[in-house]
Amino acid sequence: MFELSVQSTFSAAHQVKGYPGDCAGLHGHTYRVEIRIRLKKLNKLGMAQDFRKIKKILDKTLKTLDHNNLNTLQFFKKYNTTAEWIAIYIYNEIKKYFKGLYSITVWEGNDYSVTYRPEDL
Repeated sequence: MFELSVQSTFSAAHQVKGYPGDCAGLHGHTYRVEIRIRLKKLNKLGMAQDFRKIKKILDKTLKTLDHNNLNTLQFFKKYNTTAEWIAIYIYNEIKKYFKGLYSITVWEGNDYSVTYRPEDL
């Protein structure tokens, strides 16, 4: 089994509605996102998946979030803009492109992260 990991960043503003503290107000983060893909087989070049292809799809997905107020995006009109829901959003967008998508980790700054991995894997 091979597990590939690719990271990228985006910056965005958000507010966590209903939060009893500072995060209820509009504020921003530079988020770091890590995608992990698990595959059993290598292609004819000896790669499980091309890192550049993974990075291209990850960056394309993050571009929809970058320098936006996340609360104004359609998905987040239904779900709160927590790191957990951001991870789910990114997972759902990227799973369209890759078999073997294993998990998405989202960091809010250097000290806090959440990893989303569907239970049915």
